[in-house]
Amino acid sequence: MGYLHRSEWVDHYARGETFRALTDSERVVLRETVQPQGAAVALDVGCGLGELAFYLHELGYAVDAVDYAESAVDRAAAQAPSGGDVRFVHHDIELDGFAGLPHASFDLVTFRLSFAFFTARTWILARLRAHLRPGGKVCIITPLADAVPAHRRDIALDEDEIALITAGWDMTHRFDADGMAVLVLQEPATTPVTFADRGRPTPQGLIGAGVVVTDDQGRVLLGRSVHGIWELPGGKLAPQESVEQAAVRELAEETGLEASADDAHVLAFLTDTANGIPRLTAAVRVTTHHGTPTVTEPHLLTRWEWHHPRDLPALPGTLFTPSAHVLDCVWPGLLPNLPPVHRNQVLPPTAPESTETMRESRRLREQMTNQLVSQGYVIAPLIEAAFRRVRRHRFLPGVPLETVYAAADATVTTQRDRTGRPTSTVSAPWLQAVMLHEAALAPGHTALEIGSNGPNAALMQEVVGPDGSITTMDIDPAVIERTVRHLPAAGYDRVRVVLGDGEHGAPGLTERDSLDAIIVTVQALDIPPSWITPLVEGGRLVVPLMLHGYSWAIAFEKRGDELVSRSFTVCGFVPMQGAGARAEDIVSLRSGEIRLRFPEGGTADAHRLTQSLEGPRFERRTGVPMPGNTPFDKLLLWLATSLDGFCRLAVDPDLDTGLVERPKGWDAAAVVRDGSLARLLLQQTASATWEWVVHAYGPDAEQLAEEMAQQVIVWNRDHDLRDAPSVRVRSRSGSDSESSAGATLLKPHARLDFDWTCPHRTHR
Repeated sequence: MGYLHRSEWVDHYARGETFRALTDSERVVLRETVQPQGAAVALDVGCGLGELAFYLHELGYAVDAVDYAESAVDRAAAQAPSGGDVRFVHHDIELDGFAGLPHASFDLVTFRLSFAFFTARTWILARLRAHLRPGGKVCIITPLADAVPAHRRDIALDEDEIALITAGWDMTHRFDADGMAVLVLQEPATTPVTFADRGRPTPQGLIGAGVVVTDDQGRVLLGRSVHGIWELPGGKLAPQESVEQAAVRELAEETGLEASADDAHVLAFLTDTANGIPRLTAAVRVTTHHGTPTVTEPHLLTRWEWHHPRDLPALPGTLFTPSAHVLDCVWPGLLPNLPPVHRNQVLPPTAPESTETMRESRRLREQMTNQLVSQGYVIAPLIEAAFRRVRRHRFLPGVPLETVYAAADATVTTQRDRTGRPTSTVSAPWLQAVMLHEAALAPGHTALEIGSNGPNAALMQEVVGPDGSITTMDIDPAVIERTVRHLPAAGYDRVRVVLGDGEHGAPGLTERDSLDAIIVTVQALDIPPSWITPLVEGGRLVVPLMLHGYSWAIAFEKRGDELVSRSFTVCGFVPMQGAGARAEDIVSLRSGEIRLRFPEGGTADAHRLTQSLEGPRFERRTGVPMPGNTPFDKLLLWLATSLDGFCRLAVDPDLDTGLVERPKGWDAAAVVRDGSLARLLLQQTASATWEWVVHAYGPDAEQLAEEMAQQVIVWNRDHDLRDAPSVRVRSRSGSDSESSAGATLLKPHARLDFDWTCPHRTHR
């Protein structure tokens, strides 16, 4: 079948039609190349009626089988043997990626007669890397283009396409199965993309436009030329034609996408040389378009693909040099080691503000700053002056001025993911003021912000002045594009904006003594060496750090090769993405009713704990009162750093049977030892006050409850509710073999040692 649309496949399977049967030759190749040696999980993409999924299960895999044709999934699921570990899921990999599947990672991913149908093949393989287990394999079974009729070319891959697929892997094997190619790929490669020109340009090709257009997932469109080079849409200008008009005309002629010149924005003019001949390229961003990319010039291009910008540094193959330069205008720092180019940036036009808006924004800005000063959040004159100068509303178009300039908890969400979860925000002014103060910025300093949006970088630039240097970076291309647009428009074109993973630091700022301060504005799970090494002696790192699942903005000072904490501030930020993100370990009990979360890693015997929870409960009252509306986050950190086996207990409200009391607000602090569990909770007393109580279960319930209760009693006796420990941080060496216990916490990058004898006082 040569179907190209989902509806055709849905109708095909709904009519009761079948698909090409799995052959004996395919079975032999699969058995000899991908049969697991132990328990393993496979993902079958484009499963159809499930024949391959059932065979993989015979080989020993638990199988997630997905297809975007619901009629196929329904028929396959109806054939699944009872008790077999094969799950059929209606799921579109090209649209939804690998999230939401029954398993999060796989030992094998198969594409049987399906890979050629995907339009975003490079994007799929790049996403797949994050879900492939160590040593995992990808198996692609495909017809070959030279073996099928021309009218069925879309169902097959040619040798150039196969070479592009295998270029991204260190281990590749190719087998034949009844004339089809079976590709087995292993060990993803990280070869950097290269840049090239197409040869000596023609005179009419010396002035042209490169067009950046993205889909609703933020992916950028690139074409694959017949010469094997990736390039943006675009081309030469026609007589009497503006750059914007040329951009949308070329976009339509090359891709079939339609756009208006009003939605084409010139970002910069770029000049370089091609084979000794000067060349001028206009970088154009088209923000709105409609249609589906189509190859309209097959003599020049073989395909169009949507690519995530973050994948471009390791894009298999070669990228056209002018296209690379244009991409760097939209997402600065994305592509390292670019050939030289001269850039003349075009500042975006800004709508003039009305006199009323200028007057009202100034009034609210003064009111906000006065409030921050009176509440003690702004102390330093330089920071006060910065808040009075930065026009926050220029970074938040469409947001009411009263919200923009609210000094309280006015966090403004600027981007959400498909589930509605915030992925980018502008922090509340009071929190920005505290973090700026703790960073100890001064005129002439060099500083890095990790997590962009604009207003905070503008505040930093105001503080360090004309002799200082601010770099702001973010991993999200959409955030960077917005920051690149808003900073110059607000008057802060000196701020350097970089697209990249903050886990690795900013290009040019990773050497020792290259930074006076780093402010991180995303929730971090760890402190990598790239945040310690670049700091000067006495330099500051201010970072929202997760400790045992609780978050504080902690200010650290560089002392030798270590960081020493100076202050804690209760806060909340969006979580870090990229290399610094990781899933916490979770143990589910009673079919998900109760979950034990181990944010710093850990596990428990679910069967034994379930038995314990269903047995008798031991209660230990502590006699320690807790005033209402009083934060107790430091007590939880005290328990986490004092008790081995610490975790957090949550109860699903939709599955709650009342077996254990459901925590109110935060998850309950808990301790697990072997088959026993103790958890902390607040209970109201007869006098309408609150008291800390411990509930414990299992063979060692009484002992565990007593241990937890004693720590609550010691905390109440020796500490104020605002007390926070002193924390020393050093990077772990490769030979560091200690284990986390009590007052020492080992994260993947850093060792943290907690000392409660000289506590800090917490902000807020």
